[in-house]
Amino acid sequence: MPRYARSEREALADLLLELGPDAPTVNEGWTTRDLAAHLLVRERRPDAAGGILLPPLRRYAEGVRRRVAAGPYAELVARVRRPPLWSPLSNPLTDELANTVEFFIHHEDVRRARSGWLPRDLPAGLQAVLWKRTALLARLALRRFPAALLVQAPGFGELAVGRGGERLRLVGAPGELTLFLSGRQRVARAQVDGAAAPAERLRTADLGF
Repeated sequence: MPRYARSEREALADLLLELGPDAPTVNEGWTTRDLAAHLLVRERRPDAAGGILLPPLRRYAEGVRRRVAAGPYAELVARVRRPPLWSPLSNPLTDELANTVEFFIHHEDVRRARSGWLPRDLPAGLQAVLWKRTALLARLALRRFPAALLVQAPGFGELAVGRGGERLRLVGAPGELTLFLSGRQRVARAQVDGAAAPAERLRTADLGF
């Protein structure tokens, strides 16, 4: 069985080491050091990981992340590469479910912050996994979007979301849709078809979690 979470983690760790601690990422204001620290907090600091999603805990989580980021960079990357087996997010039972999309997105966060990047030729199996998770992501991110939106990944599937009204179509490969729907519209090679105003609203919407 392919281990896409593992391969994306390894590729990201390799790239983090290659670029060093001060390279930019797609995440505004974050360097590669900041991104590595975020991943460590997510997996290794359950006391702070909730702040990634819950606003009341965000200040505490950010303080923890900054302290983690202050450590030696090579050590941070080594810890990203070797997740703890005790973590509810990275043990053998949960790794693929919890980390395939996470590490795919963050790998692309680093890749696509560099000039001259090109989309990768992803394995069909990984694309199928990304489409399955993207369908859920679309339902969460766009359930209240004020348009009738058809999301299509040619060769993998389609789904309708939104509250209705103007008709829009969002088309792309599964990986590109994953990036678009996680708030990375500006670096996702996905096409939005439809009326200009709602299409622009979709391109600039705050879709991240």
